[in-house]
Amino acid sequence: MIFEIEPGYFYAAMYVSYALNIMEGGMICYLTYLITGNSDSPWLYTSAILFGLFALSPVNFRYSRVFLLYWLSPKVHYHPELDKPAIVTESREAVTNLKTTT
Repeated sequence: MIFEIEPGYFYAAMYVSYALNIMEGGMICYLTYLITGNSDSPWLYTSAILFGLFALSPVNFRYSRVFLLYWLSPKVHYHPELDKPAIVTESREAVTNLKTTT
């Protein structure tokens, strides 16, 4: 199996990123409540969540794809021998065959 990413992978990674955003937004909301103790101002929570999620967007961008690839795709495994170009593999086999015949 060739280890390549199909186009649908990025759509699925968006769903994983959405789940990460929901989880992080909830944690930011809870931490805001713990730090400020204010439960009256919706603007405080809105600004904290938006700022926090904007700051965490590079992390979500990378790790949503990592989670999907390594944890949510159990049948896909990395084979380093398939990473080598076919030309290098064929030329090494030709050299090996040449050495064995002489």
